[in-house]
Amino acid sequence: MSMQSVAPTAYTFTPPKRNSLTHIPGDEGWPIIGKTLQVLADPKGFVEKSAARHGLCYRSHMFGETNIVLLGPEANELVLFDQAKQFSSEHGWGPILGLLFPRGLMLRDFDEHRLHRRALSFAFKDKPMKSYFTGLDRGIAARVAQWKARPGEMLVYPAMKQLTLDLAATSFLGADIGPEVDQINRAFVDMVAAAVAPIRKPLPGTQMARGVKGRKRIIAYFSEQIPIRRAKGGGDDLFSQLCQATHEDGALLSEPDIIDHMSFLMMAAHDTLTSSLTSFVGELAANPDWQNKLRDEVGALGIAADQPTSLDHLNALPMAEMAFKEALRLKPPVPSMPRRAVRDFSFRAYAIPAGTLVGVNPLFTHHMKEIWPEPERFDPMRFTDEAQRARHRFAWVPFGGGAHMCIGLHFAYMQAKCFARHFVQNLEVSLPPGYKADWQMWPIPKPRDGLRVMVKPA
Repeated sequence: MSMQSVAPTAYTFTPPKRNSLTHIPGDEGWPIIGKTLQVLADPKGFVEKSAARHGLCYRSHMFGETNIVLLGPEANELVLFDQAKQFSSEHGWGPILGLLFPRGLMLRDFDEHRLHRRALSFAFKDKPMKSYFTGLDRGIAARVAQWKARPGEMLVYPAMKQLTLDLAATSFLGADIGPEVDQINRAFVDMVAAAVAPIRKPLPGTQMARGVKGRKRIIAYFSEQIPIRRAKGGGDDLFSQLCQATHEDGALLSEPDIIDHMSFLMMAAHDTLTSSLTSFVGELAANPDWQNKLRDEVGALGIAADQPTSLDHLNALPMAEMAFKEALRLKPPVPSMPRRAVRDFSFRAYAIPAGTLVGVNPLFTHHMKEIWPEPERFDPMRFTDEAQRARHRFAWVPFGGGAHMCIGLHFAYMQAKCFARHFVQNLEVSLPPGYKADWQMWPIPKPRDGLRVMVKPA
């Protein structure tokens, strides 16, 4: 199939009339603003209270539109696996990300999405991943060495944000990008902040205006670099790989497509990993027994603290992977996932019309007591092979599922286990006495105070 035969998704949706959804239990709250303020104030508590009152399928009104929330593993499988192609990711995420990250992989649907994902998957195969890994390992080791040289209190979130920005610049853009890296990083920070800003128009002085300006900067940089990298050939970074990537018919990805995919992938890799590594460090600080288990596991590798990591070393860190998965369960980096129904469908005997905005909620599923006993407790043993086989396959969905499963999943695991190796081998981390972090759980979990920890050499 050639790209010329696959047009971009062209659904136009009219939200269903409100009386077509009133048979579904729920509370739409105040006129216009609906339940938006309550959701922003306590996303986890709001969904849990709504589910207790209305059940696992309920009606709400947020961000200017009536929507239907579908909860639990069966809802996740219906919407994310989407075997019947009933749900548009493009028209779910579009209102949130469309202005700043248009036409990224998550904002494409069905055949068009499949063709673009196949073209991009080339950049996540074994050989490119191995080349990314060398730079990631070196960058993580250098940053951990800096933290080790400055023992005392540390704010985890800003430290992780700088680390993931540096890693994304190296593995995505190349180690020799030069002084432009700071401007590019700043542009991405502004774009990500604007994506969830309450003011959705780029009015002067607003975060959205800064985000739009950042996107112009990114477009200018990539537009200049694409012909240079294509002429040069080779290159171990993701950007260079995409400049050579082709569709099934042999056609190179277009320049606008490369710009859109690079912008989206860098945003997704940076912000979600910042959240996940922050949560991971916070759990290790709060659970010294597991911190010691990981330190012993790394020690069993038999490599000195200043030696590089190999991919074989990462394969020998199953407990580190289990601990990271448990951190993702407690604080999934994408706590809710929107879609829009392409056709009429039903869930739990409720008929839901085409055009309805629907959402699933990994954060809720990850804390269901019937699936996860003592759901607030950090317990990586939930992720033994046996325990995982015993659960519904959509009970744990931090990376989504189905056709839109995160394309960078293995990239994230590689970074997380490499980070765990250097971190626990070099540092001991603990929480200040009596301290408990206050987390903002939407749109991407982050500690409001940065997450204070004490670090010292291990």
